[in-house]
Amino acid sequence: MEQIASANLFLALGALLVLGGILSSLLASRFGTPLLLVFLIIGMLAGEDGIGGIAFDNYQATYLIGSCALAIILFDGGLRTRLSTVQDALAPSIVLASFGVAITAGVVGVFCSYMFGLNWVEGLLLGAIVASTDAAAVFFLLKTGGLQLKPRIGAMLEIESGSNDPVAVFFTLVLTELALANGGMPGWQVAESLLRQAVLGGGMGLAVGMLLVFLLNRLNLLSGLHPLFVIAAAIALFGFTALLDGSGFLAVYVAGLVVGNRQVRAFPSIVNFHDTATWLCQIVMFLVLGLLVTPSTLMEYLVPGLVVAVFLILVGRPIAIYLCLRLFGFTFKEMLFTSWVGLRGAVSIFLAAIPTLAGVNGAELYFNVAFFVVMISLVVQGWTIAPAARLLGMALKRPAAATSRVEIDLPGQSSKELVGYPIANDSFVALRPSALPTWLKPVLVVREGEVKNAAEITGGLRVGDYAYFLVPTERVHRLDRVFAPLPPDAANAAKRLVFGEFPIAADAMIDELGAFYDLSVPPDIAGLSVADAFAARFGAKVRPGVRLDLGGFASITARDVADGVVTRARLRFDEVVDVGSLRNTAAIEATTRPARAARSLRRLIGRDI
Repeated sequence: MEQIASANLFLALGALLVLGGILSSLLASRFGTPLLLVFLIIGMLAGEDGIGGIAFDNYQATYLIGSCALAIILFDGGLRTRLSTVQDALAPSIVLASFGVAITAGVVGVFCSYMFGLNWVEGLLLGAIVASTDAAAVFFLLKTGGLQLKPRIGAMLEIESGSNDPVAVFFTLVLTELALANGGMPGWQVAESLLRQAVLGGGMGLAVGMLLVFLLNRLNLLSGLHPLFVIAAAIALFGFTALLDGSGFLAVYVAGLVVGNRQVRAFPSIVNFHDTATWLCQIVMFLVLGLLVTPSTLMEYLVPGLVVAVFLILVGRPIAIYLCLRLFGFTFKEMLFTSWVGLRGAVSIFLAAIPTLAGVNGAELYFNVAFFVVMISLVVQGWTIAPAARLLGMALKRPAAATSRVEIDLPGQSSKELVGYPIANDSFVALRPSALPTWLKPVLVVREGEVKNAAEITGGLRVGDYAYFLVPTERVHRLDRVFAPLPPDAANAAKRLVFGEFPIAADAMIDELGAFYDLSVPPDIAGLSVADAFAARFGAKVRPGVRLDLGGFASITARDVADGVVTRARLRFDEVVDVGSLRNTAAIEATTRPARAARSLRRLIGRDI
């Protein structure tokens, strides 16, 4: 009976800790406190030296809980990465997530070897443990700060922070094996181990991701079982890939990428479920890591942890960022901001538990130094992300306001969803309903408590309506700006806004488009006209309907083609763009006169503003 009582007490205390973590998130949101820091502190307070007095030193249970939680978090990271919207940021993100982690681990590892008198394997192991960044911490702080980053920078940070964990795990596991072998493992064996993990992890992730897409679209599961099916498959994928000596973390991330970028039945319910599951995994993992820490022992490593953290923030990551991003034409401010946003999180503390579990000599050093690095990173960098983004010009001047969105999956197909929005006062859709694109089809409108068919609505949508639209699945996430409230000068601002599709002259210059709309023009079509850009990109294969992507939210589509040359095209915006605010950018100031800018804009999009 005592064992049953102990089990019940464990369940009750565990649930109370989770509830405390959830409620503390309200405080963190209000004051912009790094949420991970809050959960860690709660775990420490409940631990052996805290008011809870819970003695917890089970590294095996920590690894099991951390692995499961991290697998779900990484799958969710892949699930939310839309490759079609981050093409400009994909290459630098991959370089940062791979070579950037390796460079950071190498630079910090060499420093730690000299500082602590470690051999090169032990120093590199400590460098690998603190080399990855934490996506959850970064984007929670951006959200609480009310920030939205410029598309290229935001997409790059999102992909890098979500995909660099598998690489850090690669290095940590291999270096742990080397430390156990006292550096006796030959170099070819190390390279073979890394290659095997990467190939097996990527291959298994791709195969299982495609299988998941096939099964989700073919099986008639009961309502609500699709998310559970996906999350169970992700955990199974992680376990089996790891058993085959591949990277389970890379496998689940790749599988999430595949599912997130294909048309899948019940996708809204899958994403909503993963919202909750990911939060729960983060809370549980952070609380367990907090319980594992013993503050009385931790203080012995205060100075070493502080020195490593400062070196990582001011030297290690900046070197990696410069070497990786200078090849992609990033400005000094963009590289500086990317370097500063490299927050460390629970993954580093989780990786620091691996040497202890494996029985590496001096493993206590790794865990305690990594804990201090994470704490200092969250406090110093975490509270300064928003000011740094504004100071360096990385934040959008007009971020999309918060709006309420309801997504409903339509059984029997996967290409379209039913999306509901309230028609807010001073929103784009309320002020300029005629400017909505043709692919946004109204279906139902709730007006004054009555549900009406869209055909029954006369005079268009009104403020106070709740409207449901049939929307292509891949465009749903672009609609928030259309229905969000505009700034106080909304009536005047609406005249400057563009959204949807517009005709464009074939002889319009791509660089002028990029200047007016703050777009990232691909180098291979810079300096060309629209017609020449299609010719350069597609050659003789140019056909009506082919598309040139310009940044994450704009594209040009060939409308008419004669003798292999584009004669008419359309410029499409998947987000609301404020033309008036862009006239104040450096690119528009180069035109010297607003009248000249207005004339050029009329020629580009063929309409008055």
